[in-house]
Amino acid sequence: MVFLPKFNQMIHYSIYSHAHSTQWVTFVHGAGGSSSIWFQQIREFKKHFNVLLLDLRGHGNSKPTLKTAFKQKYTFESLSGDILEVLDHLHIKQSHFIGISLGTILIRQLAEMHPNRVKSMVLGGAILKMNFRSQLLMRLGNLFKYVLPYLVLYRFFAFVIMPKKNHKESRNLFIKEAKKLYQKEFIKWFKLTAQINPILKCFRQIELNIPTLYVMGEEDYMFLPSVRKVVEKHVNSAQLFVVSACGHVVNVEQPQLFNTHVIAFIHDQS
Repeated sequence: MVFLPKFNQMIHYSIYSHAHSTQWVTFVHGAGGSSSIWFQQIREFKKHFNVLLLDLRGHGNSKPTLKTAFKQKYTFESLSGDILEVLDHLHIKQSHFIGISLGTILIRQLAEMHPNRVKSMVLGGAILKMNFRSQLLMRLGNLFKYVLPYLVLYRFFAFVIMPKKNHKESRNLFIKEAKKLYQKEFIKWFKLTAQINPILKCFRQIELNIPTLYVMGEEDYMFLPSVRKVVEKHVNSAQLFVVSACGHVVNVEQPQLFNTHVIAFIHDQS
């Protein structure tokens, strides 16, 4: 494992170099998480590929300070630009990308902006449409984001999205990581929800010529239905793998199935 330093306002990253492979796999976590959510993937993936782990703005080790605070407005374009900056710094011309939850939106945005940099996409717990319940969550969040401590809201969101007993590990992991955020940082990220509907509509309508694997939990009731419809429409580039007895965070709840299926998919695209 090699840790490389960050410069200026670059987000934190770490890499696991492979002795022979030229293929890179970049992991992008969701809102409130950090690169630590991939702990059950690292051991297997580093056997096959060069691995790049990222901490998004304000998450994990990407903590802004008074001197290095991220002054750019938080948009899906600017957050995807943070990822591209790391790739450029490491001279990675092209990578396979694996994301979870909101991280899938950033990967898809990066693919829209720079399709030549994305060799394939694995989108776990992908968000492609906000259903009634998720729209209601956003409205409640916007109503109370300046009133309630962000952890109260985050715990509530986690229980709504991951309600079952077998979702407990995922739920607790994300709540644990979310405790490391600051209230102001949470509000910045939550304001992204105002941009989410137009961008998701675009993603549903436009098929990119990039091999894409959606890995969804059978019990991911908020987001699985819309993914099924998109895969039926985007038949040229998209595949869907549904994991039984699993919720939103598939890589945590069913890591062995996730690892085996995703590694095989990436090898097919290499």
